[in-house]
Amino acid sequence: MKSPLSNSIKNFKNDVWVCFKLTIIFGIFFVIVNKAFTLERAGLVFLFSAMYSFTLGLGNGLLNDYLSSKWDWVTQTNQRVWAGVVSTVVYTIVAVLLIHYIQYILILGNDMSVFFQRNLLFAHLFAIILSLGIATFFHAKGFMINWKASVKKETAQHEIVAKTETAKFETLKSQIDPHFLFNSLNVLTSLIGENPVQAEKFTTKLSKVYRYVLEQRNKELVPIQEELQFAKTYMELLQMRFEDAVKFSIPNEISNPDLKIVPLSLQLLLENAVKHNVVSSTKPLEIQIFEENGFLQVQNNINPKEAIGKSTKVGLRNIADRYGLITDKNVEILNNKKTFTVSLPLLTHAKDMTMSANNLENSNYVKAVERVEKLKEFYQNLVSYCIVIPFLIFINLKTYSRFQWFWFPMIGWGIGLIFHFLEINNYNIFLGKNWEERKIKELMDEDKKNY
Repeated sequence: MKSPLSNSIKNFKNDVWVCFKLTIIFGIFFVIVNKAFTLERAGLVFLFSAMYSFTLGLGNGLLNDYLSSKWDWVTQTNQRVWAGVVSTVVYTIVAVLLIHYIQYILILGNDMSVFFQRNLLFAHLFAIILSLGIATFFHAKGFMINWKASVKKETAQHEIVAKTETAKFETLKSQIDPHFLFNSLNVLTSLIGENPVQAEKFTTKLSKVYRYVLEQRNKELVPIQEELQFAKTYMELLQMRFEDAVKFSIPNEISNPDLKIVPLSLQLLLENAVKHNVVSSTKPLEIQIFEENGFLQVQNNINPKEAIGKSTKVGLRNIADRYGLITDKNVEILNNKKTFTVSLPLLTHAKDMTMSANNLENSNYVKAVERVEKLKEFYQNLVSYCIVIPFLIFINLKTYSRFQWFWFPMIGWGIGLIFHFLEINNYNIFLGKNWEERKIKELMDEDKKNY
């Protein structure tokens, strides 16, 4: 893992590289615009470009890093935005005036009286707006980096929830294999005519199996005694179906009644044993369930079926995934060619997970993502404004300075930006801050009272 110092050095090097590229780009642009093709004039242009890029670009980058260390972009968005706006505007104005003083007074040798003349005032304004565009780029970059890191973290939590629910769903789908159901119904049909009393017992046990599946399917853990009782009922069904071709041993008691297990895991293992092995009177399937060293072990002899083909291990992977989500203990699988043993960890509680599927859609995370999208649109709008408006001013003053038409798009677009910012912060200029939420709550309370 990289240290914070190494990350800071890497970010600083990246910012220096960006400022160097900006120096080259703007230097070439102004050399062409001002036709400064001599070595001396071109050198001055690139010097001024470097002053703008490094003083404003790198300075705002360092300022951005400092502010980000004080206020988090995701959890303290309002404080971070306002601190960035105020400090960036103040720093940019001071930096631009200082650069222009060095450029026009110290280097070019102009008199101090021309520093606040009309032409230089427009040059100050042009440089400030353009610099704010560069500063906005650095702030937007920092915001996106922090937002992506936050989304990645939240996505990891959501993946835990999604995997849990997916594992439960896959377990439910795999439980009570359709072939088992059809075969059980066939057995029941034959028993009704041959042995009505046995058919009644079979129907009772089959209903218990399905009732247990429906009751336990959404639980993370169930008491071990309940799962063992279910496994016993399930194996009795198999015995009624296969008669003496199936033999089983299930303990009546466990060392600690508080121990728990993933629901329906035993049924899946028992069904797999029947599915992958020959079950006949000459080659009976023998299944043993016993407790050992903090694990519940399910062991069966191996008589593989030839026609079934290679196992996909979906059922075992399903159980292992479910245990992996709720505990640090692993499911152990042992195949010595004679017996197949699966060891399930016995637990007392599930690993704590910060989010659940029930509150996922209604969580504040969804609102945060929507707000981040709006913030991203606002920053894109602000960057476009800070890039386009200076060029409109430049074109206007270079072509026809008597009519200053650039004020119209600058003011109109600026008003739009202000309303865009107010919208992000849920502020209505007439109704106040958070008026939508307050009105929604008021209407909900009114409906609840009427109801």
